[in-house]
Amino acid sequence: MNWTLLVAKPARKALGKLPDRDQVRIEQALDQLERDPFSGDIKRLKPPGWRRRVGNYRIFYDIFPDERRIVVTAIERRTSTTY
Repeated sequence: MNWTLLVAKPARKALGKLPDRDQVRIEQALDQLERDPFSGDIKRLKPPGWRRRVGNYRIFYDIFPDERRIVVTAIERRTSTTY
């Protein structure tokens, strides 16, 4: 059973500004995230936050298991100040 994936407006805006090749990689990662938010190169942050690495980018999201809902809060390029 899939999870419900919601992408917050700031994350959607950030995704739209990425180069096409990177957008495709992020969108593929979001599809995988919707199927299983606990697989891949992830790290638990301060609850309910999680982080998934996709190349030089990071997808930050919150997981609400009772509702089977994932909210993508940010998509950022990895820099020394990302965290």
